[in-house]
Parts: sequence; structure tokens; C-alpha cells
Amino acid sequence: MNFPNEIDLRDAIVVAARSAFRSLFSLHHGNYYYCSLITTGEAHSPVVTAWSWEALENATRGAENINEALFMTKWSYADSPYFAYGENFFAPVKELFRARPRISASMSDDEWSHEFQLRLDAMEFAMTKLDREGMFGLGEDRNRIVVLVEVMPPDASNTERAIRLNPPGALVEWLADVSEAT
Repeated sequence: MNFPNEIDLRDAIVVAARSAFRSLFSLHHGNYYYCSLITTGEAHSPVVTAWSWEALENATRGAENINEALFMTKWSYADSPYFAYGENFFAPVKELFRARPRISASMSDDEWSHEFQLRLDAMEFAMTKLDREGMFGLGEDRNRIVVLVEVMPPDASNTERAIRLNPPGALVEWLADVSEAT
């Protein structure tokens, strides 16, 4: 059986993520500091999530303990008002993922690892490509946004990808706040 290959996945994720982030940035103006593709421990089709400083301020306004609310919310993919933003753009990606071998307990460890890594590599490639296109800013502006491909629940691979995806200046605060040890 012919499965969609990694290039097919990469191309589809690039198109979907580009469309989702462009839509997000044009319809919800703000100073974004976090942009991520999120997937599950089974490497299902990703979704976009993001935070802007303005959205964070709105989300934590009126909190009893503002510092605690900021700390707990700042990097929370699920608490973002933009979680799964532009999910409709990912319909073709979902179809490609469904056409790939299903990640399951019935796979050998090697098969499972290969399929999981292939999917994450395609997501990372997509975010790298969008970054090179200037989607997340250029020069000093780029240092203000953390770009991620995250697996939830989180694991050390999130930090490894973050280091590859970002200039060091962009990661200082994120590494101090939430990175998983490598």
C-alpha cells in the first residue's frame, strides 16, 4: 500500500499552518510571543495555538493573584483563546495522517518510533520553513516570538525542538519558565 510520504506531510502542514497563522495575525492583531503546532503523544494531526501579550492580559484580567495567573497561563497551549485556531485549514493534513500507518500498541517499538518521528519531523520542517519565510518576524522582532512544535503531554523532545527552531535570544524566558530537561 502506498502511504503519503514525509514530503507530502511537510507540504500539507506548511500550507495549513501558513494559512492558519496568516489568518490569525490578520484577524487578531497583537504582539505575539508564542506560536506552536501542538500534537498528541500519538502524533495526530497538529493544531495551531498562540499567545499575544494582549490576549494574555485579557485572559488574566481580574485574577485574584495576577502573578500566579500570568505564570500558569503564559505558555499554556490549551488556555489560549487561539487554541486550534484555523483547524479547518488542517483538514487535508488530517486526511494524510489518517492514510499513514496508525500509531498503536500493535506496532513494534521501531515501527512506532519511526512513524512518530516522521510526523514530528514534518511538523518541525513546516515551522522552520514558515520561520525562514518571515512568518514569525525578522531580526530583533524574531527574538520576541517562541516558535514550537509540541507534544502533549510535554516531554524533553519539546525542548530539543525548541532549541532547533529558535534563535537563542527567543528562548531565554521560555527555557527558564517551562522547558523540560534534556
